[in-house]
Amino acid sequence: MAKKKTKSNFEQDLSRLEEISKKLEEDNLELEEAITIFEEGVKLSKSCLKNLREAELKITELKGELGKFLDDEE
Repeated sequence: MAKKKTKSNFEQDLSRLEEISKKLEEDNLELEEAITIFEEGVKLSKSCLKNLREAELKITELKGELGKFLDDEE
């Protein structure tokens, strides 16, 4: 089973993604360097989106459990 990323890893990935975005916006990179960091950015984006989807799913599940609990209380 793959190891899940922790919150700090998500935040580190997001921070690195912001750094990459700023570097690419500077427009003074050589082509190979720009391609390399763009590729890293794509991988980080996929990882962050996966983590956000997992968090959304967990929140949805928890809300469902809360709804069932509240229905049982009535």
